[in-house]
Amino acid sequence: MKSILITGANIVNEGRISPNDVLVVDGRIAKIGVDLSNEKADIHINGSGKYLFPGLIDDQVHFREPGLTHKGEIYTEAKAGVAGGTTTYMEMPNTVPQAVTLPLLDDKYARAAEVSLANYSFYFGATNNNLDEILKVDFENVCGLKIFQGSSTGNMVVDNIESLEGIFRECKALIAIHSENDHIIAANLAEFKAIYGDDIPVKFHPKIRSEEACYDASSRAVAMAKKYGTRLHILHISTAKELELFDNTIPLEEKHITAEACIHHMWFSEEDYAEKGNLIKWNPAIKTSKDRDAIFQAVLDDKIDVIATDHAPHTLEEKAQIYTKAPSGGPLNQHSLVAMLEFYHAGKISLEKIAEKMSHNVAKLFRIKERGYIREGYFADLVLVDLNSPWTVSKENILSKCGWSPFEGHTFKSNVTHTIVSGHLAYENGKFDETKKGERLKFFINN
Repeated sequence: MKSILITGANIVNEGRISPNDVLVVDGRIAKIGVDLSNEKADIHINGSGKYLFPGLIDDQVHFREPGLTHKGEIYTEAKAGVAGGTTTYMEMPNTVPQAVTLPLLDDKYARAAEVSLANYSFYFGATNNNLDEILKVDFENVCGLKIFQGSSTGNMVVDNIESLEGIFRECKALIAIHSENDHIIAANLAEFKAIYGDDIPVKFHPKIRSEEACYDASSRAVAMAKKYGTRLHILHISTAKELELFDNTIPLEEKHITAEACIHHMWFSEEDYAEKGNLIKWNPAIKTSKDRDAIFQAVLDDKIDVIATDHAPHTLEEKAQIYTKAPSGGPLNQHSLVAMLEFYHAGKISLEKIAEKMSHNVAKLFRIKERGYIREGYFADLVLVDLNSPWTVSKENILSKCGWSPFEGHTFKSNVTHTIVSGHLAYENGKFDETKKGERLKFFINN
């Protein structure tokens, strides 16, 4: 593997910004110092005026492989993420077939080893009747267990209370949960279908997948986690009300109940449905500006611990269907870092907080071994950013297989120039080096 020397960059790491050089040897960060210009390296990157972040770790993506590869593939979606500074991802089990047995999970890992430009891990999926299989999973090599408490793409709902109790009682690994109450959603949907039929205006999506549906499911999950001492991570928080369920008075390392915010819930509000329509139809729904602002504040004050994308591509043809047929989800991982940097330019968040929520805390929360920080001895997962290099999102530069983005037409002020994955320069100024693939994550399970 080629050694890499990055000189003159402003390193954003562990609450500080400091000008330093970084030497990468054999996939790891060998040295960090004020002047390493005399060090020999195969590749020299001039980081002068740029900012070096730890590579992003996205704890929630849907790459659609196997079975849904007309929307996306591990190869295409990992590549899109790398172009946006995501060096590591954790992918969801609602594929076809669903990753709810060990052989099916192993198939996904084997495929990623062949084609993924980014580092990877895959969640094991829970069902109403696979507890025995869950207890066989080696969670030193698997990021966590995923429970859908509300239906979404693939419909893997775990709705049997005895099954949920059994999983929360017996599973010692982190449980990541999609938290919506399907019964409340079904009742709301019936009311709107009685008025509009299947062609419901998408602006009513947050009324159908409502605050009540989210809070009811999240509060039940939190109560169950407290009952059994389970490590619970609630994904894609979409309401202000849910924030009362989380604690910011203790360190993340001591938390058993944690929360995630997603880019779309921090960026858009229900006012954007008029322009974006089904392109911003996600589950849980994008809701009010009050909810959006409260989620952003919760990221700042540490009630919400990490920022992710819920990257979930569908084709434009699928999105163009009427409300009840148009699927929820959309591509985001290519633009997650530059979107957060827009908030930095607007004075809403610091660079250090972005690194914390998109790298450090994800590594800490999931107990990932030797990643998520710019530290000597750690894997070299790094992203170099030019904060003053405007570019406009267009079909020509969208890399997700679905070929569209809710950010299409938006001009971002910042640009990712280099992405290093496990010590390999995978991306440089629009060009990829695919000669080395990403690596499988390892996790601490007993600390």
